[in-house]
Amino acid sequence: MRKFFTLFAGLTFLLFSMSLSAKGFADENLHYVITYKWGLIHKDAGDATLSLRNNGKDYNIMLAARTKPWADRFYQVRDTLLGKIRMNDLRPLSYTKIAHEKGKYGKDVIKYSYSGSNVKGHCTRFRKNKEGNISESEKTLQATGPVYDMLSVFYYLRLINYDDLQNGKTVKATVFSGSKAETITIKSLGKETISLRDKTKREAYHIRFNFTTGGKKKSSEDIDSWISTDPMHIPLYLVGQLPVGQVRVYFTGN
Repeated sequence: MRKFFTLFAGLTFLLFSMSLSAKGFADENLHYVITYKWGLIHKDAGDATLSLRNNGKDYNIMLAARTKPWADRFYQVRDTLLGKIRMNDLRPLSYTKIAHEKGKYGKDVIKYSYSGSNVKGHCTRFRKNKEGNISESEKTLQATGPVYDMLSVFYYLRLINYDDLQNGKTVKATVFSGSKAETITIKSLGKETISLRDKTKREAYHIRFNFTTGGKKKSSEDIDSWISTDPMHIPLYLVGQLPVGQVRVYFTGN
């Protein structure tokens, strides 16, 4: 079950040689259901909520995800991602991932600093062992250009001018986690009409994400996402491949 939430939290995008919309975000809660699909099996496995609150010159953002009771028996997940991003350009200032997964506890904290196009992420990791003792380690990640994390990228995703990403164009950026930096390559596959869980039809941009480390080594399976074409640009649907079956994430409402 952990892979369900890794893929959902890993729904990433970027701002790279594209223009941001001038509008800001109002306080909101976006709700999702995470399902497992294998053959004729299509069962709800978890729920997630993506939240934003205005806080002066910044936004406070959060993603909370949890498995349903039947899935808890296989791999219980209670994950919370917290972040702060600047209101004027949506650059991340801080990121925290608190994970309770299958009885294990972990916490990753990233603090960002900027110098021109150079970005540093000071990462602190906390892990609890079987005896209940917590260890702490630190690491500094560095990159040039647009840099995000598994939470802040949701908001860049929603401000992209998708008309600039047509005709097979791809763009790249860096995403920091608590232990590594990944390169994300994004490709637009055009507009499509999709069906949501309530059977309503929505027009959406179809986008594919590819993750690599070390420049070329693929670090996870590709993820397909569909983003609403209206001004809100809400992530409506996501599909990720598992060793057996698929994870599917559906937007269920505000």
